[in-house]
Amino acid sequence: MNWIWYLFRFDGRIGRAGFWCSLFFVLCGMILLLFLCAGVMVAFSGKIGSFELNADDVFAIVDPSTYRWSLLDHVPLLLLKLAATGLLLWIYLAIVVKRLHDRDKSAWWLLAYFVLPGLYKQFEERLPDSYWVLPLALASAVLTLSALVETGFLRGTIGPNRFGPDPEAKEADDSASPAKSWDQSRELEIVPPSASPPGGMHVKRGA
Repeated sequence: MNWIWYLFRFDGRIGRAGFWCSLFFVLCGMILLLFLCAGVMVAFSGKIGSFELNADDVFAIVDPSTYRWSLLDHVPLLLLKLAATGLLLWIYLAIVVKRLHDRDKSAWWLLAYFVLPGLYKQFEERLPDSYWVLPLALASAVLTLSALVETGFLRGTIGPNRFGPDPEAKEADDSASPAKSWDQSRELEIVPPSASPPGGMHVKRGA
């Protein structure tokens, strides 16, 4: 399996199995990064504080409240979190874009499936408590659920589409090719009675 293409490139298509395998790989990477971040916090502050690692953290860039705490006191952790978040975001987008391609959808669908719900989640707690916010919350939930169903459970386009060949058809062909059954009839020939050796059923020469 070409993990470089799966995790870092945006061209082509991946099926449902490749999508879930890639997300499992990302989950393992997030766990390792969390342990690394915990080690950095212990090394510089002597204790483990609250720390989150999520691709949605990219939306904190547009939130002014993110910069209220002193950056000079958290430079090593800040740099590590920025690098880890950027890496996770790149991998997540590469996986989802290829899965959208499999559904014959362009990467612009990320605006509806990722950007809009992410922005709402970032500013949700500061929105006024009124009925006009309810449609925004409902739309965010519907878009998030639609993204999960679209990328994780629905089959891609059967056959090739504008983004490449069908990955599930290719996987089926690859799994069937090594298990070709032996066709016994191809190894036998009928020899006429007048021929030599005597007629009957014989194995082909060189078979």
